[in-house]
Amino acid sequence: MIEEIAKKIKLLGKQDTDTTIMIVKTVDKKEGTCTCDEGGVLHTDVRLSAIIDEKLQKYYLFPKVGSTVLVTPIDADYNMQFISAISEPEEMVLQIGEVVFEINKDGFLLQKNNETLKALMIDLIKEIKAMKFTTNAGPTIALVNTPQFSAIENRFEQFLKDN
Repeated sequence: MIEEIAKKIKLLGKQDTDTTIMIVKTVDKKEGTCTCDEGGVLHTDVRLSAIIDEKLQKYYLFPKVGSTVLVTPIDADYNMQFISAISEPEEMVLQIGEVVFEINKDGFLLQKNNETLKALMIDLIKEIKAMKFTTNAGPTIALVNTPQFSAIENRFEQFLKDN
């Protein structure tokens, strides 16, 4: 009896709107929207986030053009829809205030204001490679393991991006 009541309560909470499978046609990263195709019917201004506002707190998972997405209406309004799931991400962007974290095929970006993790790492490695020490016999001439630091620098260049 209790299970029957629980099932009925769940049914009361269901919306009359459906999530629809669509194909991404275009993505507007600046506006946080995309155009999707539902069997020949185009849906424009589909939100990539259910909440779009002017605040600096943003999270977008940008779908790849041509990929499949699930589109859900907001508050049962088919003129106001958002992407609730994607099959193939192209890029992820998280912004909280002045901090930005991005991931895409080119690598990772971690930025606070105008400073990036990549720039910090490259500057650190440059300074390490330029280090000189004073010994009992006088100053050192060159860092012995410069090639190893150059290899690490190249790895950071490939792994991280500037923006």
